[in-house]
Amino acid sequence: MELITLKKELTKCLQQAVLEAQQQGALPSAALPELPIEHPQNPEHGDFASGLPLKLARAMRMSPMAIAEKICEHIVLPPEIDKVWIAAPGFINFSLRKDWLSTQVESVLAAGESYGDIDLGKGKRVQLEFVSVNPTGPLHVGHGRGAVLGSTLANVLTASGYAVEKEYYINDMGNQIDNFGRSLYARYQQCLDKEAAMPSDGYLGNYTIDLAKEIMQEQGDRFLLLPESEATSQLAEIGVAKMLQRIKQDLELLNVDFDNWFSERSLYQGGQYDKAMELLQSGGYIAKKENATWFESSSLGEDKDNVLVRSDGSPTYFASDIAYHYNKFVERRFDWVIDIWGADHQGHVPRMKAVLKALGYDPERLKVIICQLVTLRRGEEIVKVSKRSGDIITLKEVIDEVGSDACRFFFLSRSADGQMDFDLELAKKQSADNPVYYVQYAHARIASILRLAAQRVGDYSQGDVSLLTTEPELTLIRQVILLPEIIERVAATLEPHHLPYYAQDLATVFHSFYKQCRVVSKDEALTKTRLKLVKATQIALAKVLSLMGMAAPEKM
Repeated sequence: MELITLKKELTKCLQQAVLEAQQQGALPSAALPELPIEHPQNPEHGDFASGLPLKLARAMRMSPMAIAEKICEHIVLPPEIDKVWIAAPGFINFSLRKDWLSTQVESVLAAGESYGDIDLGKGKRVQLEFVSVNPTGPLHVGHGRGAVLGSTLANVLTASGYAVEKEYYINDMGNQIDNFGRSLYARYQQCLDKEAAMPSDGYLGNYTIDLAKEIMQEQGDRFLLLPESEATSQLAEIGVAKMLQRIKQDLELLNVDFDNWFSERSLYQGGQYDKAMELLQSGGYIAKKENATWFESSSLGEDKDNVLVRSDGSPTYFASDIAYHYNKFVERRFDWVIDIWGADHQGHVPRMKAVLKALGYDPERLKVIICQLVTLRRGEEIVKVSKRSGDIITLKEVIDEVGSDACRFFFLSRSADGQMDFDLELAKKQSADNPVYYVQYAHARIASILRLAAQRVGDYSQGDVSLLTTEPELTLIRQVILLPEIIERVAATLEPHHLPYYAQDLATVFHSFYKQCRVVSKDEALTKTRLKLVKATQIALAKVLSLMGMAAPEKM
């Protein structure tokens, strides 16, 4: 039985013990709350602890300690549990049998690269849409955070038994594309020594100059011969294609890829926009007022109605998003859709939930994660502009400076709903102060041990894991076997920051084990046994690094 299964078994045992005690009159009748079982931070409190008696105290009008005693009198423990005891102010603690712990090393080795995989999703189809930056400029650091969050969640959900599709939504129509085309046209003319003013609402970054020069070198002055509207339209088309290519290249540097690149324009060409509007119209959710078309979201509990089509006949971003989610749920029939949006989209969430309700779908099938801002620092100093271009620092510049692995680890190290500081100096340090270095060094150290073992020991597959009885060994095993539970937690909460925390904890426990227990020694039997534990640790560490999209280095 895996630890994750054993935890659920203990929950059932607690529930059964309370019901048994109630039937025998040892405990008064009361509805059972959720049965919390946690791993105590203090190892003296055992491997599991439940605060159930504390939750029952008011309803039962008994002291938590008295309730705990009665539960323990009636509990039937799984064979994997060594003992159970109560602790003030009303906790029930459990410790695992040491011989069971040692056998888990064999289970990890047998699972190999699939260790940690669980069947939580049971094949449910999930679409993850993330990044989806307008193709009118380069990716910046905030986009990188969403990219890493999305790709890591995709890895974890896949490992949890979901069928995951990763998608980038391309906003390739609307005002921002028109402005982009006019900006490129102005830069293009300037490159050909023509006087041209940049639009007041144009894209002023130096990257537009680079793009215009590139287009001029490839196509000469032919756009000067076209009517301005046609020239700007064609330049926008070319510019979007080039920006998308750069975005793809930057994301590849960050180890992020997509299964689909979905065009906003296709929603209008393929009829999804019209079909979605017809559905809302037939449901009575569309109204004409103030020369515009409105979605009457107030009838669904929203504070106000929202414009779908402006008075000039152009659809809003909201209208496109409705058509896009119609496509996701009605046409492609995803069971679950996860959108990762920037901090400026917070207000967009409730109205999209209202749309789903209007379309006849459970709003809970749409999960929106809002990714908060990133502040770049060099130690105490806040970094505001790029020294290279004078623009906002691009994601590529940060990757070039600190590397993909450091970017991914740091982006994951805080919950998405909190703003984060990214210390560029810390990310480059090759010391234990840098958590990325610290974790990857643990894997490299393990690889070094296994290389040494290959020379001196050879085959260690016959190592007897029952010899693993010391506290450093058992503590390491306890940490290794937590991984499936961590994966389940991330998949259930969509909070991948638990992964870097687990990786750091595992590295810390391994480094401690390494200092206290000589792995390759004159004791051949113990050497082979400890090599098994080291290999199991490598499997768990490599798995969590892989889920985070990071390398597991053999040497450092």
